[in-house]
Amino acid sequence: MLEEDHELQQLLKLSNVMAVTRLKYNDHGPVHARIVSGSALELFNLLLEGGVKPTTLRDGTASSIEESMLIVMLGAYMHDIGNSLHRSMHEFHGYILAKPILDRILPDLVGFEKLVPIRQEVLHAIYSTDYNVNCLTVEAGVVKIADGTDMAEGRARVPYRLGKIDMHSVSALSIKRVEIERGIERPVRINVYMSDRAGLFQILEVLMPKIHTSGIGQYFEITAYVDGEELVTYKP
Repeated sequence: MLEEDHELQQLLKLSNVMAVTRLKYNDHGPVHARIVSGSALELFNLLLEGGVKPTTLRDGTASSIEESMLIVMLGAYMHDIGNSLHRSMHEFHGYILAKPILDRILPDLVGFEKLVPIRQEVLHAIYSTDYNVNCLTVEAGVVKIADGTDMAEGRARVPYRLGKIDMHSVSALSIKRVEIERGIERPVRINVYMSDRAGLFQILEVLMPKIHTSGIGQYFEITAYVDGEELVTYKP
């Protein structure tokens, strides 16, 4: 339904016009939306397996695990559409743009009775991807962290090719891959494989700030590897 929604797909494409073409940032369009959605659902499933209860299920805004998962997926897929207006305050713009889209698609998925609570939880997740906003649900925290995991090598080549050579682009180019798996001491482990220590900048300045305001950092461990050898493990 999301992939066939004309307005949503146009907003994602226009987000890249603003972010990539005009600001020389990395991808914030359809591919990023798909990657973050997949990562978010993977993180959410690991938390469930680790005994973490979804906030929306606890508070009654969702009535099943499937509805909680739907909130995660919708929030992750739509979290960057505000970039179609401007990078500045894009989280604020995003939840405004998302409302009519959710009003259009949710009745067929959850019915009119559940439309408003499910919609508001998705909008909360979109708004809470702002670095400075604290997530108030597990679902929103998952979306926020998933967004920060999309930093592997191929995801950083756009600013580099367009001539934007700075610490962000150079460090991101050293990130070879990011893997999500069951944790050793905590429910979730994020492994970041790098070719150079410069990649630590991405972990400390991009991923960790999102984890710190996610509200669920206590369930995560983040391990950095350089050339296959473990360098450091962070436990927020």
